Amino acid sequence: MIHIAIQSGGYEQNQTILHDIHFDLIPGQLVGLIGSNGAGKSTTIQAMMGTLPHIEGTVQLPPYGYVPERPILYEYFTLQEHIDFLIRSVEQDASVLQQRANKLCETFQLTTKLSEYPMKFSKGMQQKVMLILAFTPLYSFYIVDEPFMGLDPQAMRRLLQLLDELKQQGASILMSTHALDTAEKICDRFVLMHEGTILKQGTLEEIKDDVQSEDNSLLAAFYALLEVKK
Repeated sequence: MIHIAIQSGGYEQNQTILHDIHFDLIPGQLVGLIGSNGAGKSTTIQAMMGTLPHIEGTVQLPPYGYVPERPILYEYFTLQEHIDFLIRSVEQDASVLQQRANKLCETFQLTTKLSEYPMKFSKGMQQKVMLILAFTPLYSFYIVDEPFMGLDPQAMRRLLQLLDELKQQGASILMSTHALDTAEKICDRFVLMHEGTILKQGTLEEIKDDVQSEDNSLLAAFYALLEVKK
């Protein structure tokens, strides 16, 4: 189990954005990190990854796969060269990694694009490249930040299948997303954030227990909790 314990964090020494961020990531579970724009989701992820300039707390992560909110690509690398660079950078069996990369390229229908440059791809295709690179290595933990952005319905379906497969293999997954209707269906637990702190966390049933609403959706529960917070 991975325990996240962030007392405070921010981009500048005297500007605290995160306050008392504590939650656990359990093997075989997908946790949805939910919040409005500016709630602190991406800042929390940066703090976890050690890229936030100022942080007080304890975060010890195992090696992990990461899908960033915006694609990070090399301008003069083809898709195959991105994959080759990844394989050389990861201390896992190269032949197994290449087999997984090939399978993922088939899954996301990019096999015919291996000699092309992802920087020239559409937004959705670039997102598929990020998914291929993140999920080619096998890890016990993955961070996926807004993974559905730009994906067509077929690619979304294949991503959901992949996430379920990783869960079945015992991986922990933290997913930040605005797609609450999708998150409600696939996440085991939720961490709801507002103004840099945790508003509520738990299963959907545990979250709904604290609100009075005829609408039983995650979205309704989230906005009901915001009203209580005001």
